[in-house]
Amino acid sequence: MKASEIRQKTDDEILQQLNDCRKEIFQLRLKVQTSELKDTARIGKLRKDIARLNTEISARKAAKA
Repeated sequence: MKASEIRQKTDDEILQQLNDCRKEIFQLRLKVQTSELKDTARIGKLRKDIARLNTEISARKAAKA
């Protein structure tokens, strides 16, 4: 997910996306433990997406203040 895509979303959409990413990363970590996960790079991509979402949330809070 690109930062430009995130900026176009509403606050609620960003929070929903963040929640979805966190759930997915949890599921992937479980699959790693059971040796079912083949695309381990997906975890890193999700972590970066979560960081991007959190950055945008922080930027919006700072802009409102």
